[in-house]
Amino acid sequence: MSALDRALDLARERNARVVFPEMEDARIARAAVRLRDMGLGRPVPVADADADMVAALVEARGMKEALARRMLSRPLYRAAAMVAAGQADAMVAGVVAPTKKVIEAASIAIGLDDGVALPSSFFLMRFPDGRELIFADCGLNVSPDADALASIARASERSGRMLLGAARVAFLSFSTGSSGSGGRVDKVRAAARATGFDGPLQGDAALNPAVAAKKGLGRGDANVLIFPDLDSGNIAYKLCQELAGAQALGPILQGFRRPVCDLSRGATVDDIVAATAVTVALA
Repeated sequence: MSALDRALDLARERNARVVFPEMEDARIARAAVRLRDMGLGRPVPVADADADMVAALVEARGMKEALARRMLSRPLYRAAAMVAAGQADAMVAGVVAPTKKVIEAASIAIGLDDGVALPSSFFLMRFPDGRELIFADCGLNVSPDADALASIARASERSGRMLLGAARVAFLSFSTGSSGSGGRVDKVRAAARATGFDGPLQGDAALNPAVAAKKGLGRGDANVLIFPDLDSGNIAYKLCQELAGAQALGPILQGFRRPVCDLSRGATVDDIVAATAVTVALA
Protein backbone atom coordinates (compact mmCIF):
# COMPACT_ATOMS: atom_id res chain seq x y z
CA MET A 1 0.00 0.00 0.00
CA SER A 2 1.33 3.44 -0.90
CA ALA A 3 1.83 6.14 1.70
CA LEU A 4 -0.96 8.19 0.15
CA ASP A 5 -3.37 5.23 0.16
CA ARG A 6 -2.49 4.61 3.82
CA ALA A 7 -3.14 8.29 4.59
CA LEU A 8 -6.46 8.25 2.72
CA ASP A 9 -7.62 5.21 4.69
CA LEU A 10 -6.66 6.85 7.99
CA ALA A 11 -8.35 10.10 6.99
CA ARG A 12 -11.59 8.25 6.23
CA GLU A 13 -11.44 6.53 9.61
CA ARG A 14 -10.92 9.80 11.47
CA ASN A 15 -13.32 11.99 9.45
CA ALA A 16 -11.68 14.99 11.09
CA ARG A 17 -13.00 18.54 11.13
CA VAL A 18 -10.63 20.61 8.99
CA VAL A 19 -10.70 24.40 8.97
CA PHE A 20 -9.56 26.21 5.82
CA PRO A 21 -9.02 29.93 6.49
CA GLU A 22 -8.51 30.60 2.75
CA MET A 23 -11.85 29.28 1.49
CA GLU A 24 -12.14 32.30 -0.82
CA ASP A 25 -9.49 30.69 -3.05
CA ALA A 26 -11.20 28.62 -5.75
CA ARG A 27 -8.76 25.73 -5.35
CA ILE A 28 -9.50 25.45 -1.63
CA ALA A 29 -13.25 25.63 -2.25
CA ARG A 30 -13.09 22.80 -4.80
CA ALA A 31 -10.79 20.73 -2.60
CA ALA A 32 -13.14 21.13 0.38
CA VAL A 33 -16.06 19.79 -1.66
CA ARG A 34 -13.99 16.84 -2.86
CA LEU A 35 -12.76 16.03 0.66
CA ARG A 36 -16.33 15.99 1.95
CA ASP A 37 -17.63 13.93 -0.98
CA MET A 38 -14.80 11.38 -0.59
CA GLY A 39 -15.36 11.09 3.15
CA LEU A 40 -11.84 12.29 3.90
CA GLY A 41 -12.84 15.02 6.32
CA ARG A 42 -15.44 17.54 7.34
CA PRO A 43 -14.49 21.04 6.14
CA VAL A 44 -15.64 23.66 8.61
CA PRO A 45 -15.84 27.41 7.99
CA VAL A 46 -13.80 29.90 9.95
CA ALA A 47 -16.07 30.95 12.79
CA ASP A 48 -16.45 34.37 14.35
CA ALA A 49 -14.28 34.91 17.41
CA ASP A 50 -15.89 33.59 20.56
CA ALA A 51 -15.07 33.19 24.25
CA ASP A 52 -13.46 29.77 23.76
CA MET A 53 -11.04 31.11 21.15
CA VAL A 54 -10.16 34.06 23.33
CA ALA A 55 -9.61 31.72 26.28
CA ALA A 56 -7.34 29.49 24.17
CA LEU A 57 -5.04 32.46 23.57
CA VAL A 58 -5.31 33.99 27.04
CA GLU A 59 -4.94 30.79 29.07
CA ALA A 60 -2.55 28.78 26.90
CA ARG A 61 -0.41 31.63 25.62
CA GLY A 62 -0.65 34.04 28.53
CA MET A 63 -1.63 37.09 26.47
CA LYS A 64 -4.00 39.86 27.47
CA GLU A 65 -7.63 39.54 26.37
CA ALA A 66 -7.53 42.77 24.34
CA LEU A 67 -4.53 41.51 22.35
CA ALA A 68 -6.17 38.12 21.84
CA ARG A 69 -9.28 39.76 20.41
CA ARG A 70 -7.17 41.89 18.03
CA MET A 71 -5.34 38.79 16.79
CA LEU A 72 -8.62 36.98 16.27
CA SER A 73 -9.67 39.65 13.80
CA ARG A 74 -7.48 37.77 11.28
CA PRO A 75 -8.82 34.56 9.68
CA LEU A 76 -5.53 32.67 10.09
CA TYR A 77 -5.51 33.27 13.83
CA ARG A 78 -9.20 32.44 14.19
CA ALA A 79 -8.67 29.17 12.35
CA ALA A 80 -5.69 28.25 14.53
CA ALA A 81 -7.62 29.24 17.65
CA MET A 82 -10.50 27.01 16.56
CA VAL A 83 -8.07 24.07 16.54
CA ALA A 84 -6.68 25.08 19.92
CA ALA A 85 -10.19 25.38 21.37
CA GLY A 86 -11.31 22.00 20.02
CA GLN A 87 -13.70 23.45 17.44
CA ALA A 88 -11.67 21.91 14.60
CA ASP A 89 -9.20 19.03 14.46
CA ALA A 90 -6.71 20.43 11.94
CA MET A 91 -5.87 23.60 10.02
CA VAL A 92 -4.82 23.69 6.36
CA ALA A 93 -3.62 27.00 4.88
CA GLY A 94 -0.87 28.54 2.75
CA VAL A 95 -2.17 28.86 -0.81
CA VAL A 96 -2.56 32.60 -0.15
CA ALA A 97 -0.71 33.31 3.10
CA PRO A 98 3.10 32.97 3.17
CA THR A 99 4.69 30.28 5.31
CA LYS A 100 5.82 32.84 7.89
CA LYS A 101 2.22 33.86 8.61
CA VAL A 102 0.93 30.29 8.85
CA ILE A 103 3.74 29.33 11.25
CA GLU A 104 3.18 32.47 13.32
CA ALA A 105 -0.54 31.78 13.72
CA ALA A 106 0.01 28.11 14.57
CA SER A 107 2.83 28.89 17.02
CA ILE A 108 0.84 31.50 18.91
CA ALA A 109 -2.60 29.87 18.93
CA ILE A 110 -1.78 26.13 18.95
CA GLY A 111 1.76 25.96 20.28
CA LEU A 112 4.37 23.23 20.15
CA ASP A 113 3.87 19.74 21.50
CA ASP A 114 5.42 18.75 24.82
CA GLY A 115 9.16 18.17 24.52
CA VAL A 116 9.39 19.88 21.12
CA ALA A 117 11.61 22.94 20.89
CA LEU A 118 11.55 23.43 17.13
CA PRO A 119 8.76 23.16 14.55
CA SER A 120 9.77 21.71 11.20
CA SER A 121 8.22 20.56 7.96
CA PHE A 122 8.45 17.85 5.35
CA PHE A 123 7.23 17.01 1.87
CA LEU A 124 5.94 13.60 0.91
CA MET A 125 7.55 13.15 -2.50
CA ARG A 126 5.75 10.77 -4.87
CA PHE A 127 7.69 9.80 -8.00
CA PRO A 128 6.28 8.44 -11.28
CA ASP A 129 8.07 5.11 -10.76
CA GLY A 130 6.13 4.54 -7.52
CA ARG A 131 8.84 5.55 -5.06
CA GLU A 132 7.80 7.66 -2.09
CA LEU A 133 10.22 9.58 0.12
CA ILE A 134 10.11 12.19 2.82
CA PHE A 135 12.20 15.34 2.25
CA ALA A 136 12.89 17.55 5.30
CA ASP A 137 13.17 20.38 6.07
CA CYS A 138 12.32 22.02 2.76
CA GLY A 139 10.01 24.77 3.91
CA LEU A 140 10.77 26.21 7.31
CA ASN A 141 14.20 26.15 8.98
CA VAL A 142 16.71 28.19 6.99
CA SER A 143 20.06 27.22 8.50
CA PRO A 144 19.60 24.62 11.25
CA ASP A 145 22.51 23.81 13.55
CA ALA A 146 23.37 20.27 14.63
CA ASP A 147 20.76 20.19 17.41
CA ALA A 148 18.07 21.52 15.09
CA LEU A 149 18.99 18.99 12.39
CA ALA A 150 18.71 16.21 14.96
CA SER A 151 15.28 17.48 16.00
CA ILE A 152 14.12 17.64 12.37
CA ALA A 153 15.37 14.10 11.78
CA ARG A 154 13.61 12.66 14.83
CA ALA A 155 10.30 14.29 13.89
CA SER A 156 10.66 13.16 10.28
CA GLU A 157 11.48 9.62 11.37
CA ARG A 158 8.18 9.49 13.27
CA SER A 159 6.30 10.85 10.26
CA GLY A 160 8.08 8.33 8.02
CA ARG A 161 7.05 5.40 10.18
CA MET A 162 3.42 6.48 10.10
CA LEU A 163 3.28 7.18 6.37
CA LEU A 164 5.82 4.81 4.83
CA GLY A 165 5.57 1.94 7.29
CA ALA A 166 9.30 2.10 8.00
CA ALA A 167 11.68 5.06 8.17
CA ARG A 168 15.30 4.83 7.02
CA VAL A 169 16.82 8.23 7.73
CA ALA A 170 19.84 9.72 5.99
CA PHE A 171 21.51 13.07 6.71
CA LEU A 172 22.59 14.54 3.36
CA SER A 173 25.79 16.48 2.75
CA PHE A 174 28.35 17.22 0.04
CA SER A 175 30.53 14.64 1.81
CA THR A 176 30.10 10.98 2.73
CA GLY A 177 31.48 9.74 6.04
CA SER A 178 34.78 11.31 7.04
CA SER A 179 35.85 12.41 3.56
CA GLY A 180 35.02 16.09 4.05
CA SER A 181 35.69 18.71 6.69
CA GLY A 182 34.50 22.15 7.68
CA GLY A 183 31.60 23.61 9.56
CA ARG A 184 28.91 22.67 7.04
CA VAL A 185 29.65 18.95 7.13
CA ASP A 186 30.68 18.92 10.80
CA LYS A 187 27.17 19.92 11.90
CA VAL A 188 25.68 17.09 9.82
CA ARG A 189 28.16 14.64 11.32
CA ALA A 190 27.26 15.81 14.83
CA ALA A 191 23.52 15.41 14.14
CA ALA A 192 24.10 11.89 12.84
CA ARG A 193 26.07 10.96 15.96
CA ALA A 194 23.36 12.42 18.23
CA THR A 195 20.55 10.44 16.58
CA GLY A 196 22.21 7.25 15.39
CA PHE A 197 20.89 7.83 11.86
CA ASP A 198 23.12 7.44 8.80
CA GLY A 199 25.25 10.39 7.73
CA PRO A 200 26.76 12.44 6.46
CA LEU A 201 25.88 10.97 3.06
CA GLN A 202 25.97 12.29 -0.47
CA GLY A 203 22.71 11.83 -2.35
CA ASP A 204 23.88 8.84 -4.37
CA ALA A 205 25.21 7.02 -1.31
CA ALA A 206 21.88 7.60 0.45
CA LEU A 207 19.80 6.17 -2.40
CA ASN A 208 22.01 3.73 -4.34
CA PRO A 209 23.10 0.49 -2.60
CA ALA A 210 26.07 -0.01 -4.94
CA VAL A 211 27.42 3.48 -4.25
CA ALA A 212 26.80 3.07 -0.51
CA ALA A 213 28.81 -0.17 -0.54
CA LYS A 214 31.72 1.53 -2.33
CA LYS A 215 31.72 4.44 0.08
CA GLY A 216 31.32 2.22 3.12
CA LEU A 217 28.43 4.02 4.83
CA GLY A 218 24.72 3.29 4.93
CA ARG A 219 22.70 0.81 2.91
CA GLY A 220 21.69 3.07 0.04
CA ASP A 221 17.98 2.58 0.71
CA ALA A 222 17.04 5.74 2.63
CA ASN A 223 13.44 6.92 2.36
CA VAL A 224 13.68 9.91 4.74
CA LEU A 225 16.19 12.50 3.53
CA ILE A 226 17.32 15.26 5.88
CA PHE A 227 18.79 18.25 4.05
CA PRO A 228 21.47 20.39 5.73
CA ASP A 229 19.70 23.70 5.06
CA LEU A 230 16.65 25.23 3.44
CA ASP A 231 18.52 26.14 0.25
CA SER A 232 19.37 22.54 -0.58
CA GLY A 233 16.03 21.10 0.52
CA ASN A 234 13.86 23.62 -1.30
CA ILE A 235 15.94 23.42 -4.49
CA ALA A 236 15.90 19.61 -4.42
CA TYR A 237 12.13 19.18 -4.07
CA LYS A 238 11.37 21.72 -6.79
CA LEU A 239 13.88 20.11 -9.18
CA CYS A 240 12.23 16.74 -8.54
CA GLN A 241 8.88 18.29 -9.42
CA GLU A 242 10.05 19.98 -12.59
CA LEU A 243 12.54 17.43 -13.97
CA ALA A 244 11.23 14.11 -12.66
CA GLY A 245 7.49 14.80 -12.58
CA ALA A 246 7.30 14.14 -8.82
CA GLN A 247 4.29 15.20 -6.79
CA ALA A 248 5.27 17.15 -3.67
CA LEU A 249 2.65 17.00 -0.92
CA GLY A 250 3.14 19.61 1.76
CA PRO A 251 4.88 21.16 3.42
CA ILE A 252 3.34 19.24 6.31
CA LEU A 253 4.25 20.86 9.61
CA GLN A 254 5.72 18.82 12.47
CA GLY A 255 5.96 19.57 16.18
CA PHE A 256 2.67 21.36 16.86
CA ARG A 257 0.14 20.15 19.43
CA ARG A 258 -2.48 19.70 16.73
CA PRO A 259 -2.17 19.04 12.97
CA VAL A 260 -1.28 21.98 10.72
CA CYS A 261 -0.46 22.01 7.01
CA ASP A 262 1.25 24.89 5.21
CA LEU A 263 0.40 24.39 1.56
CA SER A 264 2.57 25.54 -1.31
CA ARG A 265 1.10 28.58 -3.00
CA GLY A 266 1.28 26.67 -6.28
CA ALA A 267 -0.73 23.73 -4.91
CA THR A 268 -3.35 22.18 -7.19
CA VAL A 269 -6.72 20.87 -6.03
CA ASP A 270 -5.30 17.33 -6.11
CA ASP A 271 -2.33 18.48 -4.01
CA ILE A 272 -4.62 20.13 -1.44
CA VAL A 273 -6.80 17.03 -1.09
CA ALA A 274 -3.81 14.73 -0.71
CA ALA A 275 -1.91 17.04 1.67
CA THR A 276 -5.01 17.41 3.85
CA ALA A 277 -5.39 13.64 4.04
CA VAL A 278 -1.72 13.28 5.05
CA THR A 279 -2.11 15.99 7.70
CA VAL A 280 -5.15 14.29 9.20
CA ALA A 281 -3.45 10.88 9.06
CA LEU A 282 -0.58 12.18 11.21
CA ALA A 283 -2.91 13.45 13.92
